[in-house]
Amino acid sequence: MHLPNPLKTPSFLQKLQWVLDPIGYMENAVKQYPDIFTTKVVDFADTPIFVNHPQAIQEILTDRNKFAALGEANRILQPLLGDYSILMLSGNHHKRRRQLLMPPFHGERMRAYGELICHLAEKVFSQLPLDKQFSSRSMLQEISLRVMLQAVFGLHEGERCEKIKRLMLLLLDVFRSPLTSSLFFFSFLQKDLGAWSPWGKFLRQRQQMDKLLYAEIAERRQQPDPDRIDILSLLMSAQDEAGQPMNDLELRDELMTLLFGGHESTATAMSWALYWIHHKPEVKEKLLQELDTLGVSPDPMSIFRLPYLTAICNETLRIYPVTPSTLSRVVQEKVELLGHPLEPGMIVVPCIYLTHHREDLYPEPKQFRPERFLERQFSPYEFLPFGGGARGCIGQTLALFEMKLVLATILSRYQLALVDQQPEPPLRQGLTIAPANGAKMVITGRRVRPNSPVAIATTSVF
Repeated sequence: MHLPNPLKTPSFLQKLQWVLDPIGYMENAVKQYPDIFTTKVVDFADTPIFVNHPQAIQEILTDRNKFAALGEANRILQPLLGDYSILMLSGNHHKRRRQLLMPPFHGERMRAYGELICHLAEKVFSQLPLDKQFSSRSMLQEISLRVMLQAVFGLHEGERCEKIKRLMLLLLDVFRSPLTSSLFFFSFLQKDLGAWSPWGKFLRQRQQMDKLLYAEIAERRQQPDPDRIDILSLLMSAQDEAGQPMNDLELRDELMTLLFGGHESTATAMSWALYWIHHKPEVKEKLLQELDTLGVSPDPMSIFRLPYLTAICNETLRIYPVTPSTLSRVVQEKVELLGHPLEPGMIVVPCIYLTHHREDLYPEPKQFRPERFLERQFSPYEFLPFGGGARGCIGQTLALFEMKLVLATILSRYQLALVDQQPEPPLRQGLTIAPANGAKMVITGRRVRPNSPVAIATTSVF
């Protein structure tokens, strides 16, 4: 079998580098083979072919006869999300599930989430002491988790809410370091040797989470409330074309998918944005001027439409996309891609990070420059932070909405400063590329808009 531009490094070393330093791995590979290369980075797909040429990515994401998005290719996530997550489904099963999941992420539902997001951002930051450093990523994870618990479950407080929150954080601890993340990349480490073993601990935490999720689902079935607008309620009332609702197992897997995908990835993106805004004073100044044009209590939708804030979010997602690649595709028939013949069964992976760092698309790609998104329009195959095609992230609108509203709320009301002006290196944390040091910051005071009679706070943020 002829493989396009196979990397010569031994398989185990490739896997190790992919876990410990994915950006270094990709950048070394692309120096050898600019557009396409074959890797050995996971146990269950021997030869994933990484592609970063926009034309080839367009073909992969749009031609479903040649390239199929099979759930099996995402098996790395199965231990956390389950077999019936939308990410694990293929073909018509995936299509039907996606149709059921789409309504909560569009229209008037988004407006309802807007006020919730702004309120939670203010609430979390108002509790931080003045001039005491904090990890912006940790704070944004707290906000994002509260948003997801309220938007997905409608849970504001109570014992079950706190337990779900605690267990979600424990489950995510598995992804805190490259070392523990390796459990998902090396199948031989997935051995239950008791509660003390890493995998055994993960399985028992997952079991506790399942118990809480099934209890919430059972309670909703016993006490239906048609006025609730949280995502779980909407999913429970949804029916497919045959009039069939989702069963408890399907609901559990989708809830885990929403909690995991909507919490960790959004928090990571927001922490990078806060870092870049404060690392580049000219960016911060320009953004504050734009935010001030909206007045004291702006409508969330007007915030969402701000052009420079949008450009900042786009540039953040360009320079360090939350995940380095899209979901895999499986070659269905003999096809030629960038001059390389591909055989059925081969795995192709559109590489988001490398596409976003192409010099021909983004001059000086290492530089954070939001203006590039105001100067030109990029195609969905040149800029694809949420993947694309039929498998594009279903929650991308909510993620961007949350990202913009949280940033606007924090920056409009607080003066922040980075603890360290040294560049923040990227680090793998689970499936995301996060700020290695958490983007540590301090609150130096409350911000007062120009022409406001209120003085800037210097002793307290309350």
